[in-house]
Amino acid sequence: MGTVTLERPWIEFDLGAEMQVLSWAVNRPGLVTARRILWREVRNRDLPRELDVTEWFAGELAQRGCEDAVAFLTSRDVRRYCEASAAVEGISAQAVATVGLSNAERAGSRMDYASRNWGTINVALRLSEGLTQAGLIEAMSIAVQARTAAVMEAGIALPGGIATGTGTDCVAVAAPAGATSYAGLHTATGEAIGKAVYQAVHLGALEWKSTNRRAAHA
Repeated sequence: MGTVTLERPWIEFDLGAEMQVLSWAVNRPGLVTARRILWREVRNRDLPRELDVTEWFAGELAQRGCEDAVAFLTSRDVRRYCEASAAVEGISAQAVATVGLSNAERAGSRMDYASRNWGTINVALRLSEGLTQAGLIEAMSIAVQARTAAVMEAGIALPGGIATGTGTDCVAVAAPAGATSYAGLHTATGEAIGKAVYQAVHLGALEWKSTNRRAAHA
């Protein structure tokens, strides 16, 4: 199991060992090797329009000595992070999520959020199972499915239907390099991924909804 440390405005998820990590995170996106995944809480005033966000964030990480980390930006109060774990047939999955839905969106549509605050869903998943790159990509697809199911079942109504996520979501999946090439819904790995990610995101979505009722019904 990984270790989660909260030092607002940061969350650090120590994976316990160097692992392959697949993501589209702001810092070190793509397929990389890393030991930790970080979140940095920000507000609109932290990110003026003229700011080079990637460069600024790299500087923030450097000050913390974390340039090597895969790292997210979130407007969600990091103290509200949610964590869930699942074990299936000896395979464990651990998910950590921050869930903000102020810019909730439905796949296939696009709302105008130009004059509103933006939220995001950031999910980090740690797997015990060693995966090939193909397996890691399939694991990502299951994590995204679980995220989407969790958001839809939270019932955030939009003009085009129920929200499926936000316009700025990000997911990072970490696993040891290994020989397992499949992580789909019919596998123990896929089941563990789905349980952990769904539980973490659904809990976060319901909590956000309970404290943002006006936005949830906008």
